[in-house]
Amino acid sequence: MSKARQGIAKHDLTDMRSEIEQGRKAYEAGAWAEAYGWLNRADEAARLVAGDLELLAMSAYLIGRQAEYLSAVERAHHTHLEAGESRRAIRCAFWLGLHLSLQGVKGPGRGWLARAQRLLEGETEECVEQGYLLLPVVQQHIETADWDAAQAAAVNAGEIGDRFQEADLIAAARHLQGRVLIHRGAVEKGLVLMDEAMVAVTTEKLSPLTTGTIYCSVIDSCQQVYAFGRAREWTAALAEWCSKQPDLVAFTGKCLVHRAQIMQMSGAWRDAIKEARRISERLSDGYDRQAAAAAFYQQAEVHRLRGEFADAERGYQQASRRGWEPQPGLSLLRMVQGKLQAAASAIERAMNMSADRLQRTRLLPAYVEIMAQSGDIEAARRGAGELTATAEIFKTEVLLAMAAHAQGTVELVEGNAKAALGQLREAFDVWQRVEAPYLAARVRVQIGQACRVLGDIEGALLELEAARAVFEELGAAPDIARLERLEAEPASPAPACMLTRRELQVLRLIASGKTNKAIAAELLVSEKTVDRHVSNIFDKLDVPSRTAATSFGYRHQLI
Repeated sequence: MSKARQGIAKHDLTDMRSEIEQGRKAYEAGAWAEAYGWLNRADEAARLVAGDLELLAMSAYLIGRQAEYLSAVERAHHTHLEAGESRRAIRCAFWLGLHLSLQGVKGPGRGWLARAQRLLEGETEECVEQGYLLLPVVQQHIETADWDAAQAAAVNAGEIGDRFQEADLIAAARHLQGRVLIHRGAVEKGLVLMDEAMVAVTTEKLSPLTTGTIYCSVIDSCQQVYAFGRAREWTAALAEWCSKQPDLVAFTGKCLVHRAQIMQMSGAWRDAIKEARRISERLSDGYDRQAAAAAFYQQAEVHRLRGEFADAERGYQQASRRGWEPQPGLSLLRMVQGKLQAAASAIERAMNMSADRLQRTRLLPAYVEIMAQSGDIEAARRGAGELTATAEIFKTEVLLAMAAHAQGTVELVEGNAKAALGQLREAFDVWQRVEAPYLAARVRVQIGQACRVLGDIEGALLELEAARAVFEELGAAPDIARLERLEAEPASPAPACMLTRRELQVLRLIASGKTNKAIAAELLVSEKTVDRHVSNIFDKLDVPSRTAATSFGYRHQLI
């Protein structure tokens, strides 16, 4: 080689080493885009060694370059194998398999995890990689609701992490143990384990991938069981972590979705819309489609509550196109538009497709409201009963409030105002305590309706006026319109208004001379249900017998 060529080669090698060193420093500083730039240029000049390929891969992942991440991790895997570093190769295969599986690319994901497991079988001594490969096993058991197996695998993974003092593995295993306990109904124990994992995330130097993954998973779990206080705290912590890394794209979409959800519940609807729109803009290149879909759904929810129905419709459509179930929001939109049959059919379909008990709690409050509005009181009562059963298993304050609200809704529609009032006030106290002004105002409307039925006109006016003030502040146009309709109704209900649609039906069958058993057969309900309807009719009409009820019905033209 000529001296000139040797000089150029030496210069290029010096430049490459400098670029690698700059890339490593940028990575340590959390400057992910800069780290990716330096390491990528060095890799183009001469192939990086496996350790630097891992840094290149992680930098690519964090700035949202999915294809480059997958390519670099795969190359690192093969480079480690060629160098005889099987455990590092196993770790790379694990991350590839886990990432692909979480992205819904199940076949290749399973393939990489199987490769990692096969390589692990060649190890003669215990190693930390055994613990990492238990994590997807836990996830598989969670998906099939095999809680005993999931718990055993998660505990085993944590013990391996403890023996090797592997902070990432310990935190991941603890948070998965918490998820399993929550699904089993031991919510407080599960949340405590998640808090422990989050302490590690916020105080120890975990890898950014583990940190972001645990943040998002813990917040999702808190929201599943409506632990709003913890969800608020950890969402704020996640937002702070993201803000310290301006280049970060991974996890920021989910962070903004969580923030938008909390803003909506807290009554900051304008801010919730802005936050959701930021997600759409940030993820415009198609990265993290799930977060983008959730953002469109979140925007649609606020538009629906504000009465901006065309915008809500577009938001639900955009969410659906990206694979997000637009229920229960779309059904609630149809209900407020007066399309009760469409609303009932859609929410029934969503309920039939959902088997997970906690997932169904997202749908059940809307299901109860829609079925009650459409006159299917039996279905509404079943929904309220299921929600109550779930709340009694998980025993979180908000779930119990949701169940009380649903039961109060059914009692009110059936005309049992006194029973409804107790349930609704219980729900109202919780919504106030967790700072959910819109939900609290919705309950106050129903409390006002119950007060009117019981003859407490002044109490009803106070409740409705308080609810109106909240609706006006939020800009909840459909609820304001509904209040105006309620206020236009007469204070003392006519006899027909005292009875539900089903009770009127039963009264007419009583008048035709049918027994309770015959009525139950005709209506396809239990005889016990008919007994309850008949008792309610006697109480509401203040009559002692079937004959007196029939006479009342003819006298007031109910029959």
